[in-house]
Amino acid sequence: MTGNLTIRIENSFKAISPESWSRLSGTHRGGTLPYNPFLSHAYLSALEESGSATAKTGWHGHHLLLETEAGKLIGAIPGYLKSHSQGEYVFDHGWADAFERAGGQYYPKLQCTVPFTPATGPRLLTAEGYDADVMQDTLAAGLQEVTRQLGISSAHVTFVREQELAALEDDGYLHRTDQQFHFINNGYADHAAFLDTLSSRKRKDLKKERRAALENGISIDWLKGSDLTEDIWDQFFTFYMDTGGRKWGRPYLTRQFYSLIGERMPGDILLVMAKREGKYIAGAINFIGEDALYGRHWGCIEDHPFLHFEVCYHQAIDFALANGLKRVEAGAQGEHKLARGYLPVTTHSAHYIAHPGLRNAVAQYLERERHEVEEMSGYLSEHSPFRKGERQEQD
Repeated sequence: MTGNLTIRIENSFKAISPESWSRLSGTHRGGTLPYNPFLSHAYLSALEESGSATAKTGWHGHHLLLETEAGKLIGAIPGYLKSHSQGEYVFDHGWADAFERAGGQYYPKLQCTVPFTPATGPRLLTAEGYDADVMQDTLAAGLQEVTRQLGISSAHVTFVREQELAALEDDGYLHRTDQQFHFINNGYADHAAFLDTLSSRKRKDLKKERRAALENGISIDWLKGSDLTEDIWDQFFTFYMDTGGRKWGRPYLTRQFYSLIGERMPGDILLVMAKREGKYIAGAINFIGEDALYGRHWGCIEDHPFLHFEVCYHQAIDFALANGLKRVEAGAQGEHKLARGYLPVTTHSAHYIAHPGLRNAVAQYLERERHEVEEMSGYLSEHSPFRKGERQEQD
């Protein structure tokens, strides 16, 4: 209890109305923060209802809700009790192994994020019309208290906005950094205008790559809204299962998840689909935010040179430029994105570690890691494909 406010735990999004959730910044268009589709009630509830993120898969809903005395939702943290560290993209397996070798119990832990989604966005969600700093401080302290009351090892707030870090660090959370690659739209009129900012050799390489990707009679379709039929989802899910089965062993998302998001948020989805001889052979799913395009999964049933780069990266840039979006976030990792105009951007997470010994060891490790991330980011920026002297605004 903080004044007349109460923090409580809700295990299911079914018990949270879409109307009350949409009071929170970042969860709807036209609000104080740009709309982030992954924080929408439609997306988060689809993960749960489809069986993708449930207690059975090791993602037991444990959402923190900050409410007024009258029960009005004015703040929240999407959270999950985790029995493993899969599907998070911020890796703490080493912490878990070390703690358990020393006789501790690392799992369950509390993970505050969007499952299977390495995209930065609000994590300390606050209602518009309230003092965001005060609400974020309250949520950060509340999350720490919940962790203590549960008697668990830790709470992890991953892919958090840099603007929310102060509230978390002030409450003793440890700061971790990592790196992604984003395309930044510096007001380019079209893809040709973007290419003009690259060095001559890189520009020629990308033009050649794009031509080669569409050889063998391949064409590209952008599918949105009413285009997202169940037949299209069947085809895309085949691509997803092929990639997921080879890369992860067990794909995270169920077929029903795609039906649910296609029904609930069709205007927020872009499928980039590659067709050959009248048949779709590859595709990538993207989510459309208020100021960004978020690339997520890709898959194919035929292998063609450079097709992955065309479908996932070049087409995403084309769409962002055509629709006035400020950036493209192409998912986790991937230094190969640099040559295609995606610049290194630092991502952030915050970690509350209850055990003093583990906390000290992790703090020392993170200090070294932050320096390494910073040095690597500087090195990669120096080797970007842009012409020398061409100024690029980064996130």
